[in-house]
Amino acid sequence: MVLVPQNGLWPAAGLSGDNGSVGVARVGVMSNRGPILGVDLGEKRIGLAVSDLAGSIAFPVGFVPSLGRVRDLAALREVIEERGIVRIVVGLPIHLSGRASPGSQAAQRFAHALGEATGLPVDLLDERWTSQAAELSLRESKGGRKKRREAVDAVAATLLLRTYLEREFPSQAPCE
Repeated sequence: MVLVPQNGLWPAAGLSGDNGSVGVARVGVMSNRGPILGVDLGEKRIGLAVSDLAGSIAFPVGFVPSLGRVRDLAALREVIEERGIVRIVVGLPIHLSGRASPGSQAAQRFAHALGEATGLPVDLLDERWTSQAAELSLRESKGGRKKRREAVDAVAATLLLRTYLEREFPSQAPCE
C-alpha cells in the first residue's frame, strides 16, 4: 500500500475531511482559534507538544506513558481539557519510500479513536524525520540516556506540530 499526501497531509484510514477531501482525518467540530496538540505515538511513551493560541509556535510539554488505548485516550483527554485544545495532529509513521509502515494503520486507528473520544478534529502528518531530528538535537544535552529518550518524545512531537503549523498556517509562522 502506497500512501499519497495531499497538501502535506496523509490519508487516514479511508476517512475524508470536512470538505470531502481525502488526506485528513477530521472528527468533530472545527474551531479556528486555540491551542493545537501535537502527538508523537510511541510504544512506551506518547510525546506531546502544544501550540500557542494563534497557532504560530509549538512548545514541548512532555509525554504520557503509553499504557494501552483506553488509558492513553483518557490521559490525552485530560491534557486536552486542561489546556483548552481545539485541534490535534498525530504523527503518521511511514517509510522513506512513502509506503505504509507497521505503525501507520495503528496511528490511523488511534487518531480516529482520539477524534471520537474528544469530539475534536484530528489530522495525521508524515513524521518520517521527527524522531531522528529530535535525537540529533538532543545528542549533546546533559543527563542520562533515559532522560534524553523522554525528551526525544516531546521534541519529536514539537517538530511534528511545528511542521503542521507551518503548512496549515504559513502566514502565521514566526520570522527566522
